[in-house]
Amino acid sequence: MADYTKPDVWALRAQKEGYPARSVYKLKEIDEKFYLLKSSALFGKSPQVKVLDLGAAPGSWSLYILRNTALSLTAVDLSLLSRQFDKGLFDDKERFFFIQADVTDRGTKALIKERGPFALVLSDAAPMTTGNRSIDTARSLALAETALEYATDVLVRGGRFVVKVFQSGDSGELLKKIKAVFDTGVSFKPKSCRRGSFETYFIGIKKK
Repeated sequence: MADYTKPDVWALRAQKEGYPARSVYKLKEIDEKFYLLKSSALFGKSPQVKVLDLGAAPGSWSLYILRNTALSLTAVDLSLLSRQFDKGLFDDKERFFFIQADVTDRGTKALIKERGPFALVLSDAAPMTTGNRSIDTARSLALAETALEYATDVLVRGGRFVVKVFQSGDSGELLKKIKAVFDTGVSFKPKSCRRGSFETYFIGIKKK
């Protein structure tokens, strides 16, 4: 496993630019490459484009969306979001709704479905790591499978999907499942991923 205890240039930059975690630059890279957050690409001319952010804590992805778009956002995590940098954005009840819950819980799924449908489902969720790669990749894959279930259930036709996964011999099967649900399924590793990290992101474009 990579050493996550020491802040690197990305983590320091995130603090300077007002984000609680370096993960914001992963979303930024993915967004710029795949045009995730352009309303016209997501939901046609609808004025209320909805985004779902699974595993949202500490909140960098949610902040990026709220700062750079006018989209409606639902965020979900067992942990509370950091309020260090949001400057009241997380209090905007018209645009933002937070669910503190386990994304794998059936009751959580019901709450999320009430907030949809969504044009974009994002998941940067990661399991509690043990240092054992086999265990950690298996847990990550299970979370990613859960995120794909959400995408299958709550995404509109033409919607998009991003999910983090720890690479393993089994992760290719998940990408195959994504390709079955979306017109296009690709793997992309942002430059801002930590050196030595075995995480990557699968992107599904245009839900069938």
